[in-house]
Amino acid sequence: MTRAATILVFGVYVVIVGLTLILSPNTLLGLLGIAPTTAVYIRILGLVALAVGLYYCAAARQAAVQFFRWTLWGRGLVVVGLISFVALRLAPTVLATFGVIDALGATWTWFALRATRSPAV
Repeated sequence: MTRAATILVFGVYVVIVGLTLILSPNTLLGLLGIAPTTAVYIRILGLVALAVGLYYCAAARQAAVQFFRWTLWGRGLVVVGLISFVALRLAPTVLATFGVIDALGATWTWFALRATRSPAV
């Protein structure tokens, strides 16, 4: 797969998470073992995730290599943050699953960027 494909796949994943949080947040919360909520914050988070996912999809379609590189540190930050929240017992252990998904996706992107490195890029 191309480096753009790594970003597109991740973007679609984030869009799906975002839409789930907007349309049926308690479904995802239930899967994570988090208490259901009627608070709007979870839908706001879903809206932000949807927007970010769409940025990923647009960047993939445009082969925005610089954006692909930026995602590496951003996704790394998310991994460290999620694992820290779990380690500090601020979040359930299952939330680390999202960190693992981010780490795997970022690693895939990193390898794709290295494999297609050229002097002009």
